[in-house]
Amino acid sequence: MGRKVHLWCFGEVGRPLIVFPSNAGVAHEWQRSGMIDALAPLLSEGRVKIYCPETNVSQTFSGRGSLDERMAQHHAYERFVLETLVPFIRSDCQSPEAPMVATGCSVGALYASLFVLKHPETFPQALCLSGRYRTSRFFDGASNTEVYYNDPLAFLPNLEGAPLARVRRQAHLTVIVGRGAHEDGCISETAELGTWLQRKQIPHHVAFWGRDSGHSYTWWRKQAFQYLNQIF
Repeated sequence: MGRKVHLWCFGEVGRPLIVFPSNAGVAHEWQRSGMIDALAPLLSEGRVKIYCPETNVSQTFSGRGSLDERMAQHHAYERFVLETLVPFIRSDCQSPEAPMVATGCSVGALYASLFVLKHPETFPQALCLSGRYRTSRFFDGASNTEVYYNDPLAFLPNLEGAPLARVRRQAHLTVIVGRGAHEDGCISETAELGTWLQRKQIPHHVAFWGRDSGHSYTWWRKQAFQYLNQIF
């Protein structure tokens, strides 16, 4: 990344959970929004250790510049996660082969889905809340090879053979969205992602919450506790 990266950590023992933040990209998002408090029972029981890194989303999906420049920044972040963050977490957990669970809300759900679909050996599970999964929309519909391979709704329909078998064998995605305020685009893209996961026979669970469930931390706190309580 060429700089220091902020990382907030919670918990003493337990399986590792990596939280990818939403559009702001800041590491303290889950602490400030009450998400860590909502997961306090899992932390106190020693079931989970939570790692909240920042992202460089302001230089990539919500940034400006050419596709090549922005995707180069995203590729640098992906390398940081795989080559620096994951080894650090495994060392911190004193478990050199510990599998990662990925999660995130909004654009963080996109990050979580990408790491599981692209790197299931390292990230076998994801919890995706209120996500948008068509990456090209961040580029006004434009695409290139790098965008394609980071766009679940572009590459997943074409996944076949050994690459598909690899994901089927190792990955599981839990994909959740509400039917309430500010969830419109998330609903349609969640449904499309769920359709392709079903067609490709990739292990998954997709759920649509009620019309009172909106695109907000009020609901994400409830959803995160319910599903992470099952995963951990």
